[in-house]
Amino acid sequence: MSRLTRIRVDRPLRPLLTGLIWPAAALIFAASMILYPREVFNASLRGLDAWWTVVFPALLPFFVVSELMMALGIVDFLGVLLEPVMRPLFNLPGQGAFVMAIGYTSGAPIGSMLTAKLRQQGLCTRLEGERLMSFTNNASPLFLFVAVSVGMFQDPSLGVVVAGAHYLANLMLGVLLRFHGLHDTEKLAEIPRRGNLLRRALLAMDRAQQKNPRPPGKILGDAIRNSVQTLTTIGGFIILFSVIIQVLALVGVIHSVAAILAFFLRPLGFPPDLITATASGLLEMTMGAKLSSETGASLYHQVIAVSMILGWSGLSVHTQVASMIAETDLRMGLFITTRIAHGALAALLAAAFMGPAQPVFLHISPRFAPATSLFSWWGGTGIALGMLAIGALLPLTLHAAWGLGRRGWPR
Repeated sequence: MSRLTRIRVDRPLRPLLTGLIWPAAALIFAASMILYPREVFNASLRGLDAWWTVVFPALLPFFVVSELMMALGIVDFLGVLLEPVMRPLFNLPGQGAFVMAIGYTSGAPIGSMLTAKLRQQGLCTRLEGERLMSFTNNASPLFLFVAVSVGMFQDPSLGVVVAGAHYLANLMLGVLLRFHGLHDTEKLAEIPRRGNLLRRALLAMDRAQQKNPRPPGKILGDAIRNSVQTLTTIGGFIILFSVIIQVLALVGVIHSVAAILAFFLRPLGFPPDLITATASGLLEMTMGAKLSSETGASLYHQVIAVSMILGWSGLSVHTQVASMIAETDLRMGLFITTRIAHGALAALLAAAFMGPAQPVFLHISPRFAPATSLFSWWGGTGIALGMLAIGALLPLTLHAAWGLGRRGWPR
């Protein structure tokens, strides 16, 4: 056989082998479901219960509100208004402030969903979209302050430690990401910088409404329908990964992953049961965080492990994010890299907050430990709107000061 013939025969082998991986995994998974029907059914019920009782009621209002704000041109309004703040800090368009406010108050994967919509509407470049979704998919305040600190640790004061490490680490990464892709070849239309800032923002909102002349009833109906469809997809991922985790635990894969993690975590003082819980958190963060809080490890190591898991977010959230951006040209590489960095940085910050900075946090935590009702969806929406309002007032103030400075202050 000639060399040319060998090349032609061998070349299809790589895609062929790659194409066999997913069918083989599906067959193994199906066989496991047949071998462990009771365990699979119970795991499916746990996933369904988590989605229906926690995820669906917590995220539906945010999804509907975000759909309405985009359809009514409010995002375009904020894009012009907050451009003077977002560009210097994050090298992102002003519309990214809306994604940040919703993403930091409602939880993943809504940040990626909104980023995908910005990309589809041509409001951000591909690199900007990838950077934006990389640091706007967080655990929600409801989850951190209530589910983790109160529900898992029975200590409301830990909410400030866990949330502080989680959000501060992601914001730091967001600032660092501004230097990624500085030579972006894709260019969007420049936002005019002359004239009154508020007037330009209102004109941008009016133009957006003219491009989308649907009546209010149609807009609301479409927002609810799209939100329910998206949440149904998320529910499917949650149920599926609940089953996958159960199957992997039964066949010993979780323990094998834990053995690999032990090489890195054991020198840091992590006991074996906490390492196993962390391995579970690589797949699904809620289960990993819960298992970590139930181990016999010290509170110091438990909080570090939970912060690491929450920063990584779990493959369940990663697949949800991938599904949100599937119809765009956004890529997952930077997102996954940032999640690794987020897990490591959040763990370091949590170690500092539980170590040298612990007296400070013990002093301020009781003042900021919220009641459960505070972070209902009404409270979360209020926080998001408050963040947007503060962000909107800052450029308006700077714009007014700049105008007065050029004309001279009144005497």
